[in-house]
Amino acid sequence: MQQFDRHNHEAFPVLILAAGASRRMGRHKALLSFDGETLLDRAIAQGKRLGSNVTVVTGSGYPLIRYRCRRMASSWCHAENWYEGMSASLQAGLMSLGPRALGAFVLLLDQPLIESDDLHHLAIAARQTPSVPLAADIHGKPAAPAYLPRALWPEVMMLSGDRGASSVLARHEAIRLPIVGAFDDVDTHADWLRVSRQFRERFAVAGGSGN
Repeated sequence: MQQFDRHNHEAFPVLILAAGASRRMGRHKALLSFDGETLLDRAIAQGKRLGSNVTVVTGSGYPLIRYRCRRMASSWCHAENWYEGMSASLQAGLMSLGPRALGAFVLLLDQPLIESDDLHHLAIAARQTPSVPLAADIHGKPAAPAYLPRALWPEVMMLSGDRGASSVLARHEAIRLPIVGAFDDVDTHADWLRVSRQFRERFAVAGGSGN
């Protein structure tokens, strides 16, 4: 498996969006237990499949969420206006990145079933063509996980409300990739039960851990 060098560490940072209040869940999703760790711990592990420079963007529940996290992120970014929606946390994350970043990977907190191999393929594709936007294919539309070249950031900074970068990615005809598990996000308790069941079934078939 291709390794990420120091240049890639600076040029291809990873943002994990974990700032929401999880109102539909009724508790902070980041602290849900999944395969012996928290959902945020799992998201950080996923992020490291994309690159070694992983920033967690927080909002509601901070600093408790950070203190309960066991995996090491490279940095933490607190989005002061997280309550304005996903666009605010994404913008805060982008603004926290250094000038050497050629683009940024965007990963959501609540997609624990995403396959590690698919994330690694996304990482390699971005490094091969760093000016080209890439995204998961969700019913024919681009969605997270995604790679946002730096040229697209000014448009992302113009977004408002509870919107991610899907509209920007679509406008720039992002290459859509099949990513197993990207459909299975966790918003409600019913989602959580379903995803947990799917993971147990996968674990039973594979005969090993899903990490």
